[in-house]
Amino acid sequence: MTKFFNYLAVHAVAKLSDLKIGGIILLVTLLFGCTSVPDGIKPVSNFDLSRYLGKWYEIARLDHSFERGLEQVSAIYATQEDGGVSVVNRGFNSDKQDWQEAQGKAYFVGDSTTGHLKVSFFGPFYASYVIFLLDINEYKYAMITGPDREYLWILARSPTLSKDLLDSLVEHAQEMGFDTKKLIYVDHST
Repeated sequence: MTKFFNYLAVHAVAKLSDLKIGGIILLVTLLFGCTSVPDGIKPVSNFDLSRYLGKWYEIARLDHSFERGLEQVSAIYATQEDGGVSVVNRGFNSDKQDWQEAQGKAYFVGDSTTGHLKVSFFGPFYASYVIFLLDINEYKYAMITGPDREYLWILARSPTLSKDLLDSLVEHAQEMGFDTKKLIYVDHST
């Protein structure tokens, strides 16, 4: 019987160690792993933050709980004293008849000429903000993803894009492996 309890004790300690290691890996992944770039996606180069700053309108997005039900969604980017970027996302919740706003901060993951930032709205937790398509001449539209293809935003400097341009952007996103059938097109008319 003593051998049996020794066996259980040894395996319990081994399992506890596995749990601790798993917990540490999970914590590291949560803190640092969400700033990666999806396979096959390349952030834009020759990025100029000063031209990207200002207001952008969300034209289309894949659904996520933090934006669910919001219309008239926009984002305003501005420089911070510490060299980072302040982010203010704003949208109208028609069910609640209320504007909702989230304030965050972003920092470049690598050099400042590559469109790959990490953004946080919740303390020390950062997620990827990967600009993988950008109107490099006029900075009038952009496509952004997160750490995987579950995240996609089409942004523009105006509340609408021409049908031809929007169709072209959606087609490009589909070619890059995004499920564009699930896109939500944001209403800016009200």
